[in-house]
Amino acid sequence: MTNNSTKSVALQSEAETAIHVLDDWFDPIEAGLRDRVREFIQAMIEGELEAALSRPRYARRPKEACENADGASGVTGHRHGHRLRSLLGTFGRVEIAVPRARLDATEGRTTEWKSTALRAYQRRTKQADSLIAGAYLAGTNTRRVRRALTAVFGGAVSKDTVSRVWRKVKGDWDAWNARSLAAAPIIRLILDGTVVRVRLDRKATSIVLLVVLGVREDGHKVLLAVKNMGGETGEAWRMVLDDLVKRGLRRPELLIVDGGAGLEQALAALWGDVPTQRCTVHKHRNLLAHAPQRLHDEVSADYNDMIYATSPAEIEARRRAFLRKWRLKCKAVADSLDEAGDRLFTFTQLPCNQWKSVRTTNAIERLHEEFKRRIKTQTVLPSAETAAMLFWALLAAGQITMRKVDGWQTLNQKLAAKPIDLAA
Repeated sequence: MTNNSTKSVALQSEAETAIHVLDDWFDPIEAGLRDRVREFIQAMIEGELEAALSRPRYARRPKEACENADGASGVTGHRHGHRLRSLLGTFGRVEIAVPRARLDATEGRTTEWKSTALRAYQRRTKQADSLIAGAYLAGTNTRRVRRALTAVFGGAVSKDTVSRVWRKVKGDWDAWNARSLAAAPIIRLILDGTVVRVRLDRKATSIVLLVVLGVREDGHKVLLAVKNMGGETGEAWRMVLDDLVKRGLRRPELLIVDGGAGLEQALAALWGDVPTQRCTVHKHRNLLAHAPQRLHDEVSADYNDMIYATSPAEIEARRRAFLRKWRLKCKAVADSLDEAGDRLFTFTQLPCNQWKSVRTTNAIERLHEEFKRRIKTQTVLPSAETAAMLFWALLAAGQITMRKVDGWQTLNQKLAAKPIDLAA
């Protein structure tokens, strides 16, 4: 039978060579180090056992120990062979002969000696687990981690290994969700939600992650909560907020929100008298939704001139001009601006150097963008809890960092008595 392939032998040979193009990059330093790793680990564990038995291998019990058998220097057990263990580390995979021993216990019994350096059933070093988890958090999906870390682990990492390592993070995730917030010096909250795709009941489903950021007295932003919910309803937000209060979160001095009805309802029931800033970017989108396409540039120009004015008096004057113009040109746009009320201009009660960080919920929006960029290769996350945990882990592992808010030097200043005059 003839071969119908149109690919030439030369091209096939070139492709096969390209796969192994890096195989000849021999490094004698790496090779020599890895050859010594097995000896070093075995010597370390042998030394640990010798300390437990108070004698080196093949040594007899010292005479002084015989006379004082209850002292710390006495022989406390006996060896009985070795057990082969496979260990994966940043040095690759090695086979180790781990010594075994029985230690004397009370009532003539003995117990199996256990190494503290190499835990029971341990198959990977903590540094290896950290490297695998870090590669996953950097945006590499489980199937690509094997290729990404082949040079380090010698191809010994599978997607199942990555999944097992990731599940070990859950213990830290549970502890973070239960931590006390009573001592946290939080003075402001930024609240928003984002939609992600996860697999529920074997089907790709959109869920909402409700995110709460806190601003400390020193200006640093901290993640307080990230919960997976079916939507941004009042009940969903109230569950998130009640959990924060239950864990000791103090009443904030300022709230920064996106203006969603569910969030507004939850905050009104819990902190109805706390000053609130509506996100100016979300309101901009609302205005454009009420205007025909041909007017979008004009609406944006007028709105930005108002929001980004340099003084409260100038903002007040431009707001009145905006309403007069758009009530005649497109009443729905003016009504949408009126709907926000004075909460769209709460930032004017603060020092001007804080306006940039208070006007919007961009602090959370940036986290959303970074999060979605890193999960782009996965398309659909395996579960709803995985989505929330991954969002938290990106910050906890330092893959995403947050800087201080603008104007943090004046955070101790209280809000002025009254925002701009809304009479138009």
